[in-house]
Amino acid sequence: MEKAKNKQMNLFEDIIDKTKNWLPYDGTVNYYGKLMPAAAADFYLKTLLETIEWRNDEAIIFGKKIITKRKVAWYGEKRFEYTYSNTTKHALPWTKALSELKNLVESVSGETYNSCLLNLYHDGDEGMAWHSDGETDLKQEGAIASLSFGAERKFAFKHKQSKEKVALILAHGSLLVMKGSTQSHWLHRLPPSKKIRTARVNLTFRTIVE
Repeated sequence: MEKAKNKQMNLFEDIIDKTKNWLPYDGTVNYYGKLMPAAAADFYLKTLLETIEWRNDEAIIFGKKIITKRKVAWYGEKRFEYTYSNTTKHALPWTKALSELKNLVESVSGETYNSCLLNLYHDGDEGMAWHSDGETDLKQEGAIASLSFGAERKFAFKHKQSKEKVALILAHGSLLVMKGSTQSHWLHRLPPSKKIRTARVNLTFRTIVE
């Protein structure tokens, strides 16, 4: 029975079309599914929770400083500055785990990255509002690779003009890559969910241009 179940799971993972563009127009989003066995994904989730220098995120909105429950961390190959929501962060040096995951994501996606913004969502009450990653620090139309660990969460896109929406579920140990004109034309978000009571760690590998 267990063998049959595993066979079905492997069959499902094998039929994911990694070349499929999940956006109907004005950008490219590819979903690669799970990059590793569950045991490896569990290992990296535990390692990231224990070794990353997590901090509550800060934003200045309408002149007021907001501190989120969600935690973040910023790492890179150099001490890059990264500014969003009117706050600036300085990159910490790669950890062993982050370096391994960066190499894996680069080999799968065929892209290169020099930095990583990490988010820790403690449960489904924590999410991310509609936004696009269009900061001037980022490489113009560069790829952003989103690697997920922990709770499976819905990830949604909304076109800035037509308001058309696309959504998919990001699995534990899975990779999604946004590239081309995606950030110019689409917003994305992680909607909250009362049903989810476990943590999710998300790594977004990106390229900073100095």
